[in-house]
Amino acid sequence: MPAQPPLADLRVIEFLGLGPGPFAGMLLADLGADILSVARPGTTMPAMAENRPVVEADLKSPEGRELVLGLIDRADVLIEGFRPGVMERLGLGPDDTAPRNPGLVYARMTGWGQHGPLAAEAGHDLNYIGLTGALHHAARAGAVPTPTANLLGDFGGGGMYLVLSVLAALHQRRSTGLGQVLDVAIVDGTAYLTAMLHEYRSSGMWSDTAGANRLDTGAPFYDVYRCADGRHVAIGALEPQFFAALVELLGLDPQWSRWRNDQSRWPELRRAIEQAVAGRTRDAWAAAAAGTDACLTAVLDLAEAADHPHLRAREVLVPAPAGQSGWRPAIPAGHRKDAGSAQEVMDRWAADAPAQQDPARAASQKGERI
Repeated sequence: MPAQPPLADLRVIEFLGLGPGPFAGMLLADLGADILSVARPGTTMPAMAENRPVVEADLKSPEGRELVLGLIDRADVLIEGFRPGVMERLGLGPDDTAPRNPGLVYARMTGWGQHGPLAAEAGHDLNYIGLTGALHHAARAGAVPTPTANLLGDFGGGGMYLVLSVLAALHQRRSTGLGQVLDVAIVDGTAYLTAMLHEYRSSGMWSDTAGANRLDTGAPFYDVYRCADGRHVAIGALEPQFFAALVELLGLDPQWSRWRNDQSRWPELRRAIEQAVAGRTRDAWAAAAAGTDACLTAVLDLAEAADHPHLRAREVLVPAPAGQSGWRPAIPAGHRKDAGSAQEVMDRWAADAPAQQDPARAASQKGERI
């Protein structure tokens, strides 16, 4: 019999939005949490919302508000990603929910945070990572910084930071019995991700010039190179022993193992690596590097990644749900489950109180969409 998911006893109500909020909800659901997502009537479902049921509710109507408050009464965690002040105007802010459910962890996910000069302004991943300094180093020397899709801000500094904050608050609740309001901002989480760079910079090991550092393509042995077929390999041979293995693999002059820290020779070394890599196809280099410590790997697209033997062995990507093509990411401690319909979830949550005291149960029994 499979082990119980780690968050199986956790109830989460999520107000569906875009980006980091749904990502956090997906992760919590994959870890076993019992999540019910709330959306406006007629809303097009955002990405990463398919592994949990959705109830439609008009939050501006008294009936919709009472339905949601009834669910909040029984939740451990609330996640919302509206602009500051929206939940308060709906009568669903922390001051409205705390008297009803003192143990609720109220998680607020925004880009700029609940306070500060930019709190009320619009923005997206690119804006947040740009302001924190993280985007600046996604560039080669003299080149324009390259957006990293929305992986760094929305999901690394946003969704993951949100889940971490929620779990920390739940741990603290075990000793206090009280929840708390979490002001989770993408700028905060992304800035935290730059901790090592700030430490290096403070000790003189990192330059503010993009593309001039060992980890931002400044070093020729930590970069991406084009192969004979136009595809690419990633080389990350930072340590001396790994660089020596790379020199042997590429057939370079063994003297490079002595010269590698001489930055005046880095342009020459880069040309030597470029010329060597250009002599074979990507997959030929990947095959040649297999079993070595040269730290050379193929740069795969999303479809290719799902078919890589290592990722298959670890079940990192699993087939998409029936009727869909492609793959979905998985995590070792979790699994995609059938959480049931929204009505089934509301009935489960309402079972611990009489129906006449529970607007959610009453509404669900009538089959209403409020």
